[in-house]
Amino acid sequence: MKTAPTIFQCGSYSLDLSLKTLVMGVLNVTPDSFSDGGKFFKRSDALAQAVRMAEDGADIVDVGGESTKPGAAAVTAREEMRRVIPVIKMLVKNVKLPVSIDTYKAEVAEAALSEGASVVNDISGFRFDGKIAKVTAKYKAGAVLMHILGTPRDMQSNPAYRNIVKEITAYLKESAGIALSAGVKKECIMLDPGIGFGKTTEHNLLLIKKLGEFRKLGYPVLMGPSRKSFIGKILNLPAGKRLEGTLAAVSACVLNGASVVRVHDVKETVRAVRIIDAINKS
Repeated sequence: MKTAPTIFQCGSYSLDLSLKTLVMGVLNVTPDSFSDGGKFFKRSDALAQAVRMAEDGADIVDVGGESTKPGAAAVTAREEMRRVIPVIKMLVKNVKLPVSIDTYKAEVAEAALSEGASVVNDISGFRFDGKIAKVTAKYKAGAVLMHILGTPRDMQSNPAYRNIVKEITAYLKESAGIALSAGVKKECIMLDPGIGFGKTTEHNLLLIKKLGEFRKLGYPVLMGPSRKSFIGKILNLPAGKRLEGTLAAVSACVLNGASVVRVHDVKETVRAVRIIDAINKS
């Protein structure tokens, strides 16, 4: 098994993955995200939420300006930038944490990185826009490369795999290769199997169970089970009432080797993963 870097390098930040599980806080600057659409669309609300997440122990703040929930409509790069760039400018000045831009568009990534963002979190694993890998390398930014089956518009229509773990492993290996070829350093790369992005409930549970297989590629793994529909289906609960299910899924991810978890509920998640970290180090 290849050894994953213990440092995640993103811009001027060096995050030590050996000390603790990192928590990435989700900040949706959109009117239509699946669990908190519109809640932080106002810039002052977005800043207040980011400050709150930092105080609650977040290690990274992930800003997104386009909903990627199943069936979501795409937005233009111009509209996406109108939503996220003013927020990123405020965060860089007021929150002393790495800021991540959740986008698959090179134009948006470039604008965000030029304003001080440190990570590009691309749901397509550098597949949707051929220029985004070079942009990420140019700024020496961190890269979170996710697997998706299809696009957000059609990914949940009927997701099917012959061998899901092997297929996602191959996809992520290729995405890492795209990044490396563009000049992104290995220590700047993190992989995400993409829970909920072209997967059934059974697929998502298997990905958490088999998370160690993705670590064999030699990169840290990020997992984002927060409030996802598989939790809702198991518990028969709407998105806003999935905290306990999310914490259970997060705990399983960490026990199985996740280096970073991406969540909406930062305070509760930080407390949960500190216990798992203590168990893992005992």
